[in-house]
Amino acid sequence: MEGETTNTEEMLRNAVVAVELGSEPDDQTDAASGGMMPLFSSLFEMPRFKVHVTTGDKARAGTDSTVLLRLVDETGAKTEWNRLDKFFRNDHERGETHSYSISAGKLEQPDEIAYIQVKRQSTLIDDHWFLDKIVVEDTKRKFSYVYPVQRWIKRGVDYSLYQYDACLPCDDAQLDLRQEELREKRKLYEFKETIPNGPKQVKDLPSDEEFSSGAKSDIIIEKGKLLFRKLYLEFTTQKWKIFDDVYSIYHPDHSLPKPACAEFWRDDKWFGLQRVQGVNPVLITLCKEIPAKLAVTAEMVEPFLEGISLEAALSTNKIFIIDLEFLDGVSCKLEKMVSPIALFYLNKSDDLLPIAIQLFQEPSPSNPVFLPSDPANTWLLAKMFYNMADAQHHQSYTHLGTTHLLMETMSISAHRNLSPSHPIFRLLAPHFLYLLAINARGLEKLLSPGGWIDVGMTVRREGMFELIAKGFQQWDLLLNGDVEAEIGSRGVLDPEILPYYPYRDDALPLFKIIKKYVTKIVNLYYKSPEKLLNDEEVQNWCKEMATPLEEGGCGVHGVPEKLENLEQLVHICTAMISACSMGHAGSFQQYDAYGFVPNYPGVLEKMPPQSKEDFGDEKLLEYLPDKETTLYIMVITSLLSRKGTQSLGDFEVQYLYDPEAVIIADEFRFDLHKHSSQTEQVNRQRDFKHDWLDPKSVPNSISI
Repeated sequence: MEGETTNTEEMLRNAVVAVELGSEPDDQTDAASGGMMPLFSSLFEMPRFKVHVTTGDKARAGTDSTVLLRLVDETGAKTEWNRLDKFFRNDHERGETHSYSISAGKLEQPDEIAYIQVKRQSTLIDDHWFLDKIVVEDTKRKFSYVYPVQRWIKRGVDYSLYQYDACLPCDDAQLDLRQEELREKRKLYEFKETIPNGPKQVKDLPSDEEFSSGAKSDIIIEKGKLLFRKLYLEFTTQKWKIFDDVYSIYHPDHSLPKPACAEFWRDDKWFGLQRVQGVNPVLITLCKEIPAKLAVTAEMVEPFLEGISLEAALSTNKIFIIDLEFLDGVSCKLEKMVSPIALFYLNKSDDLLPIAIQLFQEPSPSNPVFLPSDPANTWLLAKMFYNMADAQHHQSYTHLGTTHLLMETMSISAHRNLSPSHPIFRLLAPHFLYLLAINARGLEKLLSPGGWIDVGMTVRREGMFELIAKGFQQWDLLLNGDVEAEIGSRGVLDPEILPYYPYRDDALPLFKIIKKYVTKIVNLYYKSPEKLLNDEEVQNWCKEMATPLEEGGCGVHGVPEKLENLEQLVHICTAMISACSMGHAGSFQQYDAYGFVPNYPGVLEKMPPQSKEDFGDEKLLEYLPDKETTLYIMVITSLLSRKGTQSLGDFEVQYLYDPEAVIIADEFRFDLHKHSSQTEQVNRQRDFKHDWLDPKSVPNSISI
């Protein structure tokens, strides 16, 4: 009885609404009855359809407006406008779904709904509504029509919504409305230049991009716990007098536990492992000849080559190199920023071991080549300075520059040029979640004058801006946006060359899974080359990204000004999804690396030694940051090691509803699950875990 009463109430309300609105031009009413006969006869008609309306989970998404909806069949016949409202209920509120019953009315073909129309009426000035989706359930046929909307509904505008709402501009029946939406989005998503010659940011953070209340509170709560722990440790641990005091701030049961590396950070094997599975595993390169600027001789390094000559080691692919010339000349808190060159040897056990480190680019008597045969702490300090330099590259280029900020530039351009109905926007949207919000917060909190970068990184804010701009100018979509091409460019794609390289072995299969998914989605919506060539939205998107900074564009190298084939579009989308997911996942081990500062120091307080004199552990304390700074580094890197969003493929918001697209997404998740199982098996056999690229650990987007 309760259900029958509700249906009667809804039909009465709909009758009243129809009278208020007046008859539509295409409504065939009975003149003798004043147009009321269909209304009252409908009171006794059992509703065939149930309409489920979901309001989005965004700030101010709910509405108190009058919401009206009607169904349109394939003949053009329409139901009456139905008022979607429940007595004594505050419906259409943020994140809520409400259901309403609707009769077939005068539909001539109720089995074939062509589209639905929705509008909202309101006399309130400050009233908005973000409509997530509408599902129309045909209770007779046991079939549901899905209408993803995912946009703000303007007052007084009639929206015609088509099933699945994923179409190219040429197929959109409401092209004028679509173009008007894009004009408004371009005003909302304006660019600004925060870092000279670097990637652009959004001028003002749109409300749509803000953290959900739950996500924001999670960050605040976690940060509060960590800051409380930091404060507690400041007052309960003594000032460091000897090196062993550094270990006193860790406790296994607390939120800032001792990282595992604290037990073996001095070992050369661990130092080599950091190059292939650490936070910055994208630099190790096969060395075929010793560069002239590296003052290494055969006599220096042959004692570490297991009885073979340097020439033989080079010719048999046993020597590897990392050259951090990228850092040369950058501003920093020291007199001069180190820009090391390091040589590594692949021994008979397939361990990658350091055999020489030169801390500056130009050889000189005051810039010695440090060797494993040097006094233990002298060699250790050389490795610490190398890792400090590596940390500057990691934060400014690998982490912040080419994931957070570059992806912000490309995502803003997508918002400005791709309609929410565009299938490419729907493909990419899950990977934009909270990206602009965390970047706005990060630039404000971490990169502000006196913020964490100024305190915890040797290059400080000024130097990091220089490095971000430099890295942005060097980054190229065709190379750096393709994991396989990038690894291949360093000569380490072949496992025969570098057998133990967990980053490569885990990243390549994952990248290929993402590319397979993207390729299928792109091919689903672009049935012919002409569809791509005539797609103004996607072509404008690429043109804006490719246009140089000085001409008002984004200046992203490697993006074609005009897309000529689908492979180019697949490459762009794959690069973006990969960077926002697996590209950022490696940074979740930041606490494991930075959390024990001697292992991977973000900052060192003195210039490196110019000679090879021996010294004790206590002298190492002179180079390390003090206890307060160390705790600050621990708190921030612990916070940055949080995952933030759901695992890749487990999308927080579903954007693609087309049945074929849903099948493709399911196949994507199946491939990810299979790869996850394989990664788990491999990790059981590794001496040191590398689960950061296990799909279960990889996020959908950059949100922390």
